[in-house]
Amino acid sequence: MATTTAGQARHAAKQEYDVYLANCPSRQLLDRISDKWVSLILVALGEGSRRYSELARELAGVSQKMLTQTLRALERDGLVAREVTAAVPVRVDYELTELGRSLLPILRAVKQWAEHNMDDVTTARERYDGRAQ
Repeated sequence: MATTTAGQARHAAKQEYDVYLANCPSRQLLDRISDKWVSLILVALGEGSRRYSELARELAGVSQKMLTQTLRALERDGLVAREVTAAVPVRVDYELTELGRSLLPILRAVKQWAEHNMDDVTTARERYDGRAQ
């Protein structure tokens, strides 16, 4: 029976969560949090708890199906908590969990970068497209 050293065990653990490996479980998580709707939902919830209808109004262009699927996936991943309040009609609120809040500084920075640099990106695209013709 082969034994492993502590160094080998640490190396194996690091390999298990290396997003550059095709079968790495953390790649799925990276894929999830890089989705535009995920980013927008998490940043919106960073301002505080929201009802489903508030999120739908705030996130222009998101379909009901996509919003529902994304919120369920975020809840499954432990980034969003869903609270149902018995009322007529039933009230459903979403808020970030501690894990979800830990992503906010990164997502806010990406959002701000995109808003700040969009003119430069548009210029670069036009320059590139002009060369391609």
